[in-house]
Amino acid sequence: MTRTRRLLLLTLLLLTTIAGISLGQRWRRRTFDVADPADRNGVPLWELDTEFKQDTFTFARVKYTSYNDRGDWGKWNVDYPDSDLNFSFRLQQLTSLQVDPLGKIVKLTDPELFDYPFIYVIEPGQMYLMEDEVIGLRHYLENGGFMMVDDFWGEDEWYQFYTQFKRVFPNREPVELPLEHEIFHCVYDLDVKPQVPSIGAAQSGFRTERADAQQAYYKAVYDDDGRMMAIICHNTDLGDGWEREGEDPWYFKQFSEKYAYPMGINIVVYAMTH
Repeated sequence: MTRTRRLLLLTLLLLTTIAGISLGQRWRRRTFDVADPADRNGVPLWELDTEFKQDTFTFARVKYTSYNDRGDWGKWNVDYPDSDLNFSFRLQQLTSLQVDPLGKIVKLTDPELFDYPFIYVIEPGQMYLMEDEVIGLRHYLENGGFMMVDDFWGEDEWYQFYTQFKRVFPNREPVELPLEHEIFHCVYDLDVKPQVPSIGAAQSGFRTERADAQQAYYKAVYDDDGRMMAIICHNTDLGDGWEREGEDPWYFKQFSEKYAYPMGINIVVYAMTH
């Protein structure tokens, strides 16, 4: 797999503040084109430096199989595309990373999966991978890829995800990361493991979405050389903090700015430099 980590590490210029922007109303029609400014919901487009076109970070979302898939809709596309567009914009804005403004949707069976050193999996609480997806994910992670898992809550959803994870790696166990781990401090110095509720839960006064999901967990999966291959963000919804940043100034200040973006940026920077 072609890696861009060393070059990205050399070019990082990390800032520590996030300025709020209005991204407009959140109504979405069924079809859209993320390259069309009219469909980007207020997120600006930007030009990439042609000299570094091959060293661009792309936020790659995984289109995986789950129980409730219906045509092109599935759990894999929750919060899409606003989450991905907003996060890509903030990453471009707050670091000197060259970031693709369009992002990418990839399948675990796509040969081009290996073009993207970072992949994002959302809402895996109903995930059920086909055998070729299991093989594809194992091969990707064992060959240098990094996976971020986000936005699933409670014991039932954990159990379903865990059963699929064990199909990928029968002999590996996710390990809870201590707050002292570098991933919580490498760019933004976090003093808690962030628990970000959905905007609806937060506006209703809740900090969790399940009675059995009171605490946020951040678990890592390591390869035989001790490299972190995946981080599993359980009982938290960083993606909603990205997607919903323009809807409620209070939610933006309390969750997007304070936790969702800092944690997301920390994860990307850690993944691309280790």
